[in-house]
Amino acid sequence: MDKRTTTTGKLKTKIHVTALDGIGNVNSLFTAAIFIGFSLTVPEAETAGTQPECRASVETERRLIVFEVVSFSFFLFSSLVAQSLKLGINLINCSDPDPHKADIDRRALRYGLVGSAVGSIVGCVFLTLSIVYFIQVKLGVISCGGKTVWSIVALGLGVGLGLLVYVSTTAYALIFIKEDA
Repeated sequence: MDKRTTTTGKLKTKIHVTALDGIGNVNSLFTAAIFIGFSLTVPEAETAGTQPECRASVETERRLIVFEVVSFSFFLFSSLVAQSLKLGINLINCSDPDPHKADIDRRALRYGLVGSAVGSIVGCVFLTLSIVYFIQVKLGVISCGGKTVWSIVALGLGVGLGLLVYVSTTAYALIFIKEDA
């Protein structure tokens, strides 16, 4: 048998279950934010200023909704992958005498964690883009400057730094899931 497709040692799984719980919890918060965004998408003529050229177009409103739906689908994908991995780990752990270790396919765990993380990252990118469009609907288009630009810059910096930390810690965590030699 090829050792790369089977497991020969036990892997601590408690940390992975905790990480998968975290992914599910964060994705739930983002999903709630998306639905709140849906409820606030209705444009109000007075919120974007008095200048007609600063008001967002109907196309901007459509993009806002499309990006919210796309981000929701990626968060849902990420959550389903994370929950499937968690279920698999828990099913294996229930038959193991040590509840914190189980024989699991490390390659499948690695790919599942990567898939879930990528789904969350792509979901964040699309959610950020939808918020950019939301800001334009509420405050005016970017070309008019002012609070719109500052809001988008602050959003970009905050989300960018957060994603940098998330990607770094995810990559670091994946280093500890070593392939069998």
